[in-house]
Amino acid sequence: MIRLGSLAGYPFEGPRTLGGWTPPARPAVYAVMYKPDPARETYAVIYVGHSDDLSAEGFPFNHPAAPCWVKRAGGRWGVYICTYDVPGGLRSHREQIAGELAAIYRPTCNEQQYDRSWKDEWIGGYTAPTTGPLTTSREPGEPQNR
Repeated sequence: MIRLGSLAGYPFEGPRTLGGWTPPARPAVYAVMYKPDPARETYAVIYVGHSDDLSAEGFPFNHPAAPCWVKRAGGRWGVYICTYDVPGGLRSHREQIAGELAAIYRPTCNEQQYDRSWKDEWIGGYTAPTTGPLTTSREPGEPQNR
């Protein structure tokens, strides 16, 4: 099991070698990875996707992005996959999770990239008593700011 996402909130099954994996016929979010340093147990996410049926995605190597995975990993046996079966999740939930993971990890083999920033006009401005300047010092023992 590996945890991915903001605050490592999603428990994914795996990672397992993609080359020896038979995908189950079930919906899931998936992340394709490789080991930047084969001597360590650390993985880098290179692709994130979701599916209504993993067995129909073309795994292990008939997926449209598979050539990118193999190139990035340095060979077929260096590609790993992990999956997350969203409990009670609909397609929209899987899309949201895949988008969140793509924004966090910026996987190089995904065609669509997501920006992790926002513009003020997207959320609007506001003022509130709690958004003013600090009234206390940042350091203990210093006089209060007024």
